[in-house]
Amino acid sequence: MPPAPQADRQPLALEPEAVLPQDAARAALIARVHEPEWDGPCVAAVRGDEVVDLTAHAPTVSELLDRDDAEALVREAPGGRSWRLDDLLRATAEARRDAPHLLAPVDLQVIKAAGVTFARSLLERVIEESAGGDPARAAQSRERIGQLVGGAVDRVRPGSPEAAVLKEALIAEGLWSQYLEVGIGPDPEVFTKAPVLSAVGTGADIGVLAASVWNNPEPEAVLAVDSRGRVRAATLGNDVNLRDIEGRSALLLPRAKDNNASCAIGPFLRLLDDGFGLDDIRTLDIDLRVEGTDGYVLRGSSSMREISRDVLDLVGAVHGDHHQHPDGFVLFTGTLFAPTEDRHAPGAGFTHSPGDVVHISSPRLGSLVNTVTTSEQAPPWTFGVRALMTGLAARGVL
Repeated sequence: MPPAPQADRQPLALEPEAVLPQDAARAALIARVHEPEWDGPCVAAVRGDEVVDLTAHAPTVSELLDRDDAEALVREAPGGRSWRLDDLLRATAEARRDAPHLLAPVDLQVIKAAGVTFARSLLERVIEESAGGDPARAAQSRERIGQLVGGAVDRVRPGSPEAAVLKEALIAEGLWSQYLEVGIGPDPEVFTKAPVLSAVGTGADIGVLAASVWNNPEPEAVLAVDSRGRVRAATLGNDVNLRDIEGRSALLLPRAKDNNASCAIGPFLRLLDDGFGLDDIRTLDIDLRVEGTDGYVLRGSSSMREISRDVLDLVGAVHGDHHQHPDGFVLFTGTLFAPTEDRHAPGAGFTHSPGDVVHISSPRLGSLVNTVTTSEQAPPWTFGVRALMTGLAARGVL
């Protein structure tokens, strides 16, 4: 995918009423703000039209989520400085690095992702594998596999005795796939999506490898989990998918998933509280809109009601006696969305073009908005754990 000429880039409009959850007045929202004066991030709370610095109370989001009084801190703790939300959004949309702007609302947490957790996306992974990552062969594979496998995987619970029987039947027919194994087998696919501190936030460029010719956004609910394995908050994410690269071999998953600016999270973390809990996450509807510089528009959606594994089962596959996470983790939960409509040529399916603006939104979580470019052209990732710790120590908050 070639880089977009600067003149073709669409201006972003990030307005508070569009970015915030519809019930923002009742929500406990965590943000991260880059403050140029300190050349580093601040942990902050969104309170109405203001964003309040909480770094003196909790220098990292990881530490804040570990505290039992996190909600009280977010809602009530006196802050250091504060910023107007609309000023932050404007600077973020304009890529003003010399002004305070929003970052991804996570820091020291490991970034994990679960794959093939929805039947429809499961079939698309099987199709990618069958087509060898070639979009021109996908339509033929889609028709054949949909007829032979589609109805069967819709009807079974992953890891159940019925799923084991179906597996044996599909093996006998020569239709078994590694994606079916993680889709209906006892163990989900969970992988490390991106390094700590590498995620981009709302308003940022999101990267697709220049070599990729078949790719799409993946709109997902993202869980923020503390060091004890408790789900403390939720947000939105884009787990960018390079279908041609992963389709060639599942062993290329790191190449397909972990690239510069290939992971977007935001806009804010919404803490679980009396008005927003796990059952609300289980029923989230997530909408997607892709707007091209040429007027092209793609719309889609993903409903957490159709997930094949409960969110706590996914968390348990990541954290427990078998594996600990002392700084917590965030977990992409998978997506129902898998676009198949043709964009550039008949039979080629959907793929991104440079300059696409991707809107991922949910009424209870707000909107995550990013512009597509190549990973090679996106701003390089330069701020890591060493820079974070050095900056916090210099400010005297560690």
